Amino acid sequence: MSAVCVLEGKVKGTITFTPSADGNTSVTGQITGLSKGSHGFHIHQFGDYSGGCVSAGSHFNPSGKQHGGPTDANRHAGDLGNIEAGDDGTATVNITDNQIPLSGENSIIGRSVVVHADADDLGKGGFEDSLTTGHAGGRLACGVIGFAKPK
Repeated sequence: MSAVCVLEGKVKGTITFTPSADGNTSVTGQITGLSKGSHGFHIHQFGDYSGGCVSAGSHFNPSGKQHGGPTDANRHAGDLGNIEAGDDGTATVNITDNQIPLSGENSIIGRSVVVHADADDLGKGGFEDSLTTGHAGGRLACGVIGFAKPK
């Protein structure tokens, strides 16, 4: 069983989520239309973008922790760090994470992926919103995570 998220608009891409036997989930894909540099990349709590990406809510945070980096013990489950776009505006996503399962109580199915305008400071930037959003700026693209068609 795998999942997919399609991002549409000026910033677009397809992200695939594949679980492994060790409990990790592999997150892979490509995103285009970005400005060069780092962009926050998160799972948000709702699969709703009826009012734009703001409808996706906050970062997925079932344990009630503060924002952090993907390797921090104190982090939102949806804190996947940054993706890096090159000169051509393309970012290749290749992340492995153990807090974003596709099944069970904390499943990410029906939630959303959000790509942010700025770099995520991983909760260490000292800004008012560093420990809630990583000071990652506006939401450039979002899409709902759903089960992928079996191959």
